[in-house]
Amino acid sequence: MGHIRNIPTGLFFGKSSRETNDKERSVGASFKDLVVWQRAVQLSLEIYRLTAAFPPAEKFGLTSQMRRAAVSIASNIAEDYGKSTKGEYVQFLGHARGSLCELQTQQIIAEALGLGIKKTHEPVEKLSADVSRMLIALMNRLRE
Repeated sequence: MGHIRNIPTGLFFGKSSRETNDKERSVGASFKDLVVWQRAVQLSLEIYRLTAAFPPAEKFGLTSQMRRAAVSIASNIAEDYGKSTKGEYVQFLGHARGSLCELQTQQIIAEALGLGIKKTHEPVEKLSADVSRMLIALMNRLRE
């Protein structure tokens, strides 16, 4: 298996703070250039906003669990980028997907309990669906 730095461009890479051409991106892109990582970071920020409105009694409950799971998604996408094989990277993306499923479950529970402000649940749901689709697509592409 080749190194993951040979990830195809296009859907997976967004605009970074510095412009790069396709050849540069496919050879030495940063995990920060991955759209899925960018969306996962946005999801983490939305989770922090959502859980900020949770009652203090949830500080060590759902607040902590949801924040940890959200941060874990972007962290796992980044963790082995650029130094592992494609197969190993797919495993880390699988961990990110697992954390995302955990977060989605916790968000459903929080909403059912009436925790947080209702309008802050909507961006979380949209971003988590986007990240899920992107992770699956990236994993499938790396397995080709």
